[in-house]
Amino acid sequence: MVTAIFVTCLITANIIVVKQVNIGGLILPAAIIIFPLSYIIGDVLTEVYGYRQARRVIWLGFLCNLVAVLAIWIAQILPPAPVFEAQSAYERILGSTPRFLLASFVAYLAGEFTNSFVLSKMKIMTKGRWLWSRTIGSTLVGQGVDTVVVLTIAFAGVLPFSVLGIMIVSHWLVKTVYEAVATPLTYLVVGYLKRKEAVDVYDYGIDFNPLSIS
Repeated sequence: MVTAIFVTCLITANIIVVKQVNIGGLILPAAIIIFPLSYIIGDVLTEVYGYRQARRVIWLGFLCNLVAVLAIWIAQILPPAPVFEAQSAYERILGSTPRFLLASFVAYLAGEFTNSFVLSKMKIMTKGRWLWSRTIGSTLVGQGVDTVVVLTIAFAGVLPFSVLGIMIVSHWLVKTVYEAVATPLTYLVVGYLKRKEAVDVYDYGIDFNPLSIS
């Protein structure tokens, strides 16, 4: 169930990201309402089941997102039926340029693996105490990596670096505040799963290589 919610959040975020919204004067992608949830769920996966299980789910999310992107692209290039009059709207909303797709995929992998790695290491360092420090600390780093990578790849050379810098900082701060506000919910889910599953993994001596399948 946790994996299903994680993948759903990821794919949904990548579909609705095309819309820009105004929140408190900040122009943000609509994905801001759900994408940070994938990091919260990533925290839950690593905290309860450990880095190795989280690694599997991260790659599964990547694969599922790739399937969704390919399906949307194939549907776009197929000849529209005579009764379908919204081909241009479909292409405008669901069509993504290769540059934005590259930015999304690279940022996702870099951010999620960084988030999981930092939380795993902090759990060992804190001996399982102060969950809030791990969820917020890992998000500060993971979301920071994600935001820098996605916006840099997507807009470097298109926007002035001064504007790009403001975008990176504002997006990063909003995502981090989102995580901090959701900390009580994270506590509830983590506590429930640890009791229900009777598991609480500490990643001593494991291989943190994201590409490892052992």
